[in-house]
Amino acid sequence: MNYSEVKQPEELNVKNIFENSQYIIPIYQRNYAWEKGEIEQLLNDICDFSGNKHYLGNLIVDEIESNVFSVIDGQQRLTTLFLLLTYLQENTLSANSLRFEARDKSNRTLKELYDKKELKQDRVYSEEIISGYNIIENFFKTEKINKEEFKNKLKNILIIRVQVPKQINLNHYFEIMNTRGEQLELHEIAKGKILSIIDDEYKEVSALIWDNCSQMDSYIQMNFDKSNRAKIFGDNWDSFCLNSIEKIKNENKKSENEKFSLFNKLQNLVIEKDEKTDKKEENERFESIISFPNFLLIVNEALTLQNNSQDENDSSLDDKKFIKTLEKHWENSENAKNFIFNLLKYKFLFDKYIIKREFARDYKEEGKWSLQRLEKYKDEKGDKPNYKLTYNDEETKTGQLRMLQSALRVTYTSPKTMHWIAKTLTELGKNEHIDLIELLEKYACEKIEESKYESQSGFGFDRIVFTYLDYMLIRDKKVQNMSIENFQFQFRNSIEHFYPQNPTEKDKWNNENLNSFGNLALITVSGNSKFSNLDPQAKVTTYPSIIEQSPKLKLMSEENNWTQETTQKHGEKMLNLLKNEIQQKLTSQTLFRQPENDLGVI
Repeated sequence: MNYSEVKQPEELNVKNIFENSQYIIPIYQRNYAWEKGEIEQLLNDICDFSGNKHYLGNLIVDEIESNVFSVIDGQQRLTTLFLLLTYLQENTLSANSLRFEARDKSNRTLKELYDKKELKQDRVYSEEIISGYNIIENFFKTEKINKEEFKNKLKNILIIRVQVPKQINLNHYFEIMNTRGEQLELHEIAKGKILSIIDDEYKEVSALIWDNCSQMDSYIQMNFDKSNRAKIFGDNWDSFCLNSIEKIKNENKKSENEKFSLFNKLQNLVIEKDEKTDKKEENERFESIISFPNFLLIVNEALTLQNNSQDENDSSLDDKKFIKTLEKHWENSENAKNFIFNLLKYKFLFDKYIIKREFARDYKEEGKWSLQRLEKYKDEKGDKPNYKLTYNDEETKTGQLRMLQSALRVTYTSPKTMHWIAKTLTELGKNEHIDLIELLEKYACEKIEESKYESQSGFGFDRIVFTYLDYMLIRDKKVQNMSIENFQFQFRNSIEHFYPQNPTEKDKWNNENLNSFGNLALITVSGNSKFSNLDPQAKVTTYPSIIEQSPKLKLMSEENNWTQETTQKHGEKMLNLLKNEIQQKLTSQTLFRQPENDLGVI
């Protein structure tokens, strides 16, 4: 290879990556496929950026002509950036900046979007590209993003453009990159690093624990074969029986001369046919509220908190710092084994005490919040998994904790803000009998107090203020026909003015009352759109199901005449409820019950 032909990687920002450059997506690349989750994650990353530089990743290209690049890897992100800059009408973009090889529909769609033509779903256009553009447009409108401020950030949002050497065999290069059907993910890199440092005798069992824990949508017990399930989780499958990875390895040793251990069993799994069926049904039934990479970061934070470091820092759950955050766990074999053991322990606790989405029976399509533990039961076909309320038959306690956690889940939607899960797992690791309701109520009250809610107005109120108040109103039975049993928190991020900001017929209110807490409630974006500028009574009669989204809004709707005076009284009452709650929870010191059967740590 002539190394003079190897061009050094270039650091480009989003604003100039297309400037004087043209990119071609080869025919062997798949169509544009990013959906709402991926697109909004990229946009949120840019919105959250406040430093000097932020890297979106690499763009690997082959320069086929001067300033004309064939995209080898990174086309999904690049296409999304083209759509973003098209929406922002960025002048560094041209109609020919991006095109697809031999895909007329995609090219026609990109050009007409660039030309600001109004496109409708039609067979001559790419539905995926139109959808991507609409998601970007809706994001800016829904989140009320200031375009100019957003555009100013783009000069510090960077991509590394890497050019492959000339005369490289691109087919071979692309084949190597995509042998697995996707790029090597960060959690797979972390797995490789941890396993590489672990002693050989522990490697296989560690790999199996890692793989079983990575299946987030099923309970951890069901990821082990039946005999090992009993060794790790007890005869009833409902407890954690180990206190170290050494015990996992040597649990079932019969004699010094006979190498018969759990470690060896885990190397030779035998899964019965009916058990495969059970597991398939379970994987379709439950859905974890976090991904496995996020769970790894949460386990890391739980271990940090376990060592009495109490500072909450979003960077500890930031997947952009994934490798840097976890690297201490592969500094030596002991650190690596400790992390593997705690990964298993915390997955058991997570499944037992953290909510999931459950898709079964009447909720098979839309799902509902679920808080259940797994135990064994026998029928004529043998041992089966049985799901029961986490706290035995205490429906009220389980239901209250389920509602409290769902309130936190719909409030802290970004994985890097889900510190409440790490705090919960930390305390459970110390004492499984901790009062989780008291712990999480205190956590929520701390967050509300930190938000300086008493001095806020309008859109300045944090979402936790609304969601926790709604939780309180249900918990304390303040709203008729709303209870722990029948209320389900939805993902709501739109602050609604009950008396509208721009009334169609009535007079506008003064800003103080209009934007006061008394006139506000939290509902879904679609609900806010339907409410539009309707007056309060019209909202109540026309959209009763939207009213039901918020207990606070339900109380507001029960007033016959919504006036500025009514707003003031309601606001004072709600704020007093919050003040009293915060005073009570933040002065309470009783968080623990007496320890009993604590889970061991390595």
